[in-house]
Amino acid sequence: MAAIAQGIGAVAAVSSANSFDSKKPRIFTRRSFPERKGRFFVVSSERKFSCDLSSNGRRTQQLIANAVATKQDGAATSTSSKPGHELLLFEALREGLEEEMARDPSVCIMGEDVGHYGGSYKVSKGLAEKYGDLRVLDTPIAENAFTGMGIGAAMTGLRPVIEGMNMGFLLLAFNQISNNCGMLHYTSGGQFKIPVVIRGPGGVGRQLGAEHSQRLESYFQSIPGIQMVACSTPYNAKGLMKAAIRSDNPVILFEHVLLYNLKERIPDEEYVLNLEEAEMVRQGEHVTILTYSRMRYHVMQAVKTLVNKGYDPEVIDIRSLKPFDLHTIGNSVKKTHRVLIVEECMRTGGIGASLTAAITENFNDYLDAPIVCLSSQDVPTPYAGTLENWTVVQPAQVVTAVEQLCQ
Repeated sequence: MAAIAQGIGAVAAVSSANSFDSKKPRIFTRRSFPERKGRFFVVSSERKFSCDLSSNGRRTQQLIANAVATKQDGAATSTSSKPGHELLLFEALREGLEEEMARDPSVCIMGEDVGHYGGSYKVSKGLAEKYGDLRVLDTPIAENAFTGMGIGAAMTGLRPVIEGMNMGFLLLAFNQISNNCGMLHYTSGGQFKIPVVIRGPGGVGRQLGAEHSQRLESYFQSIPGIQMVACSTPYNAKGLMKAAIRSDNPVILFEHVLLYNLKERIPDEEYVLNLEEAEMVRQGEHVTILTYSRMRYHVMQAVKTLVNKGYDPEVIDIRSLKPFDLHTIGNSVKKTHRVLIVEECMRTGGIGASLTAAITENFNDYLDAPIVCLSSQDVPTPYAGTLENWTVVQPAQVVTAVEQLCQ
């Protein structure tokens, strides 16, 4: 392993370079809670906004499957007139990788089939031919081995990008990610930096089965010393990839299998995003909706219905899963006084649970209603397509939750 890492270093050393409806809903009057100061809002686990198949709920709460395929609102729907170039999300990731490899010869890639095959979702296609087999290293099917090797390479001064063919497979490398990647900077007394990026596809796809449909954000969020980000558009995919590679901290970049073919026009000039900054997707007044990754598109589809009903939701793609951008989130909460969290992660111990705790601790006095969190069901993802849709939050549930929150 050490010899391979040294070989990568040797090669790297010589490589080259709304129209908002004016109709006001009757429910938006701020309530006061005279005894709320110093108290916590408790959301019972029994309070659910799942689809109701009873006769009185069948029409308003019908599931909308595959909502990710719809276009974004506003200016994002028309990109042909904007400057820049159009890329699919996986191409944007590749462009970010390629730019960083050209800029910094210490950047290398390792993982299963990342070389001449081009990666399981073609993120690294063509990079092996351009930069050689040691900077784009195909590894055996042994996640614990090549993740540990990448962390060791980072300790020697390289900047490895480790691809998990599926993020679920990286559970085999949990020891290396937790005990080594997250802790070595501290346990070495600062002698080692671990500038490593761990990335790969995850989330609930279309009938990929339970083992290939896992949301691992909740698994890794408790590891000290690791940053986590989730991309949702080609623009932020490239910007977050470049920022993660340049960071001296270990960064886990979560990608969603259903977003790789999402197309967007991105700038021709170079840009790098902030790893700790959320994105304001839509400004509004009535409720703050916090989301990320694929659920951003489910939320935006629900927003179309909500606007027609007279609601004005504010939508934030939190993007940084660890740490949270509490500045952006807090300013929104102070404005709307209501919070809805929409995630694909599991309800128990998920990102939404941590976000709920952070908002409650920091902005409780600004809340006029309990925080509501819509999450995936705490079950293994079924293979059957209909059942798979039932386990994930759908736009109709977002609409229902906002209506109930604002009453």
